[in-house]
Amino acid sequence: MRAAGRVAAATLAHVGERLRGGVTTADIDRWVREDTARRSARPSQLGYKGFPAAVCTSRNHVVCHGIPTARERVEPGDIINVDVTSEFQGFHGDTSATFLIGPVDARARALVDATRRCLAAGIAEVRAGARLGDIGAAIEALARAEGFGVVRDFGGHGIGRRMHMPPHVSHTGARGRGLRLRAGMAITIEPMLTIGWPALELLADGWTVVTADGSPSAQFEHTVLVTETGCEILTAQDAPLTLARP
Repeated sequence: MRAAGRVAAATLAHVGERLRGGVTTADIDRWVREDTARRSARPSQLGYKGFPAAVCTSRNHVVCHGIPTARERVEPGDIINVDVTSEFQGFHGDTSATFLIGPVDARARALVDATRRCLAAGIAEVRAGARLGDIGAAIEALARAEGFGVVRDFGGHGIGRRMHMPPHVSHTGARGRGLRLRAGMAITIEPMLTIGWPALELLADGWTVVTADGSPSAQFEHTVLVTETGCEILTAQDAPLTLARP
């Protein structure tokens, strides 16, 4: 799991360094395929329940599961989430970040920053004996304090020899409620926040999820291992990602 997490983190960093206005989301997909192969790994998302790409690229009002295409170009003023999952020697690592392309308006910048901090707040709750509701409560409290909505329809998940496993990890909840965490569990935490009301729509491709009101959405994700005293972030970056790209 540590090795798979390092692969996913490194591939996300590789993509992030190359992001700029003018690239297509198909370019991002190609970079993920090439870098994952260089690391002797496989993109977990490719072919998962028929998903046609190696990475999810969710731009502006796309909440999650955006499909890369040669027709979609990243433009200055956009925010875009890149969600990388890598399978290495039978185990999976899952991580994502939202990047800001060129000059981005103040509210979208605030959304991205709040989402990043919500991920950190959720991770801070993880330890043996804590409950899943503690994670959701911490994320929801911070998001609401910042004036943003929290997506309820999608959440984190268990991960290991399969990309998606129980339990479901909600990003809303009540403290002291839900499954009790045990040392050795691996889960993803991946809050999705919205500027507007977090109502969603599924597009005709059967994958792409967008905000119903067309407002921007942001997401950050890590794979974490529960320990007796806290957690280990398996997809931690060697150096902080540069989220603001030209």
